[in-house]
Amino acid sequence: MSSFKDIKAKSDKYLFQNYGRIPLSFDHGQGCYLFDSDGKRYLDLVAGIAVNSIGYSHPDWVKAVQDQAARMAHVSNLYHVEQQADLAERIASISPEGIDRTLFVNSGAEANEAALKMAVKYTGRHKVMSALNGFHGRTSASLGATGQVKYQSGFEPLISDAYEYYEYGDPESVKRMITKDVAAVLVEPIQGEGGVITADAEFFRTVRDLCTDSGALMIVDEVQTGIGRTGEWFGIDNFGVVPDAITMAKALGGGVPIGALAAKEEYAMTLVPGTHGTTFGGSPLVCAAGCATLDIMERENLVQNSKDLGAKWRRKISSIGSDKIKDVRGYGLMIGVEMDSPETASNVQAVCRENGVLVNVAHGKTVRLIPPLIIDEGQTDVFTDMLADIIR
Repeated sequence: MSSFKDIKAKSDKYLFQNYGRIPLSFDHGQGCYLFDSDGKRYLDLVAGIAVNSIGYSHPDWVKAVQDQAARMAHVSNLYHVEQQADLAERIASISPEGIDRTLFVNSGAEANEAALKMAVKYTGRHKVMSALNGFHGRTSASLGATGQVKYQSGFEPLISDAYEYYEYGDPESVKRMITKDVAAVLVEPIQGEGGVITADAEFFRTVRDLCTDSGALMIVDEVQTGIGRTGEWFGIDNFGVVPDAITMAKALGGGVPIGALAAKEEYAMTLVPGTHGTTFGGSPLVCAAGCATLDIMERENLVQNSKDLGAKWRRKISSIGSDKIKDVRGYGLMIGVEMDSPETASNVQAVCRENGVLVNVAHGKTVRLIPPLIIDEGQTDVFTDMLADIIR
């Protein structure tokens, strides 16, 4: 591998400078660890932003990808693709009751775009409701659904006036806004980019009831919360609510770019030939990776590990008992540690990195913990002890 200096110089010269990159470059990963260009090891509590849920270089996943690459990496959606059918069957088996049709795309933003197209075409309506402080992607329609000015600023001409924004977690806000013009209510089980913000079961049940009564589709964005992250296969499962459609991506492929829209058959049948498509979506390679990922998660009981270890980890962090920690929240292994200021959160991130632990800061002052689901208690204790030392 080239030196970090050479990698940075080439990046600075040839790449768009649209990322505020941390001064690190990684050579390889193993389990819950990444190794940089100088060979230093880091405990990764970011997991590629909730992507690498089975860790790095899992041998079963690697074999599945290698075997499929040797046979056929890509074939057009003009034909039937066996690996797509296999993965769709697996997704149906873990989804809420009745959600048993899947459309494959390449990312979470694309999944949300497809979901919105489906909702508008099915209902014939022209309004979409999404939450303030939410995040649904950076493509034009998904950016419109992202209720944060900082992401929309400068791109307003690309955003239609179809979007209206309710207060997340406030059922009365949704009730006041929903009308017969609303095609869909888009909601996250946890607002990840918004700072790991949670809502209670009453909120989700109310959204479900309002959508049923008004004829709008309830679409749950599980791009970050899905595939075991919250201690259930999908975040909405924590609240006993069945939506009309679910979007997913990130952890589904174990590290390869894949997205999916899963929906009830009545709505899925709206997208007939010619209404939506993608060249690369659902290739044999990424679907084989997705099948391997779900197989590993089931075999190694990673969803239950997320639930049990996540609850224990939140309790341990809360027990630090410092005024600098304002809140510890989340479900499973999606945890937000809200600090007293952006400066404190930034300092925690920097000191952890210096000491070989990677964390992420979301929405200014929340340290976001979204590690591989294979993580163990000893590894989570490394961060907890380090956090206690930093803030003391």
